[in-house]
Amino acid sequence: MLNTLTAPISFITEGEITVPGCEKRKASEDADVNKDLKKAKLETKALKAKRPGFTDDRYNETSYYIESGLRKVYPYYFTFTTFTKGRWVGEKILDVFAREFRAHPAEEYERCIRTGSLTVNYEKVDVDYRLKHNDLLANIVHRHETPVLAKSLRLIHVDDDIVALDKPCSLPVHPCGRYRHNTVVFILAKEYHLRNLRTIHRLDRLTSGLLLFGRTPKKARQMEQQIRNRQVQKEYVCRVEGEFPDEVISCSEPIEVVSYKIGVCKVSPKGKECRSTFHKLGYNPVSNTSVVLCLPHSGRMHQIRVHLQYLGYPVVNDPLYNHTVFGPEKGRGGRIGKSDEELIRDLISIHNAENWLGMDGDSELSMFKPMFDDDEKVPSREPSPCENGTGGVISPPQPPPPAPCPTSNKVTVATQTGHEAPDLSFNPDKMTYDPHCYECKVKYRDPKPRDLVMYLHAWKYRGPGWSYETELPAWARVDWVETDD
Repeated sequence: MLNTLTAPISFITEGEITVPGCEKRKASEDADVNKDLKKAKLETKALKAKRPGFTDDRYNETSYYIESGLRKVYPYYFTFTTFTKGRWVGEKILDVFAREFRAHPAEEYERCIRTGSLTVNYEKVDVDYRLKHNDLLANIVHRHETPVLAKSLRLIHVDDDIVALDKPCSLPVHPCGRYRHNTVVFILAKEYHLRNLRTIHRLDRLTSGLLLFGRTPKKARQMEQQIRNRQVQKEYVCRVEGEFPDEVISCSEPIEVVSYKIGVCKVSPKGKECRSTFHKLGYNPVSNTSVVLCLPHSGRMHQIRVHLQYLGYPVVNDPLYNHTVFGPEKGRGGRIGKSDEELIRDLISIHNAENWLGMDGDSELSMFKPMFDDDEKVPSREPSPCENGTGGVISPPQPPPPAPCPTSNKVTVATQTGHEAPDLSFNPDKMTYDPHCYECKVKYRDPKPRDLVMYLHAWKYRGPGWSYETELPAWARVDWVETDD
């Protein structure tokens, strides 16, 4: 993942000091330069690993507005930085960007290099410059973020140690891919004035429900340790296709990651052991769907979704695991009928990057590949669904209580934090335009709000001496029927 450094890095080119008798001085200065570069690289890695907070400059670089039921971010200028990878050393900078970063054509990267918006060690270079070890590449871009649902975060509990909240679906937890300000941590900091939070666990974009943050490193480590030792019991609720069996179902099929790059898993003898327990809460014959309580006893990637797919009861609107790309039976019983290479090829060819594949990190497909619809030639920017579940023990099932109307919002930012909510109405004066920005020239089709929802919700978490619970969404009522609204 590309990270931003706030201070420029000085460097000395080879052969710059040639005065006789100055070899020691040159060696000393070279050592200092290498030390500075190494320090900057370590700081970048530390920022990537920890990322507890950002500066006010980062929070204030843009703001939000609401349009068509979506939370949007005004475009803003942003500097992507990365150190030269080993495989790039010796190659021309233009060749590397044209091949590795496919968001724009080579001509655009050539323009950026010549104008100095794409630099090496914060200095302008020629298009034929060959990359060296530890070169720091910095590219200033006019950044457009992907919209998310305009649904407020609901704080469940806040004290000196913990922040517990109900995360809306479609919203990533932390900056990744095409999301930065449209993330939980940025919204909490900008609108709720809750900053320097430590991530204890995560929910992926389309998964809604309980999310916990530590307000101190000590508390975050303590909670992480409890999750790692499987002391935390987690309960999810989902809506699946078909009439789920009445008896408690336990699935212990091992799960293998088919591709980390696109975030896809399957049941496989070569996978890691894991176990999930499922109990039907109710069946709706009108929609032929069931509401199911899910208790993951381990924390494999996409565990709940993959096990439900294997059992033949995929999540109703799971755009990845409820798809014939896994074969005519949609992967039921592990019957896919194609090799991993064929599955990955078909997944990428059927859906454009980030249309629904699980690319939350620094995948090349996630960040740099253009996203077009074959017919409309309009980029599609719907986010991808993923889910991680850890821990969990079976408990007596209880029918979900009636969910509140999604449009009601009795608890406001002011009542939760003492700060007034910002004005999220559209302000044309804040809309910036860059004549060289590719995305400024393209009319994006907004995702429909219903396309940003997956019927999987983190309901309850319980640990040693603590427990938190969220309200269930409307779709978790057994008698609920989906409409076209």
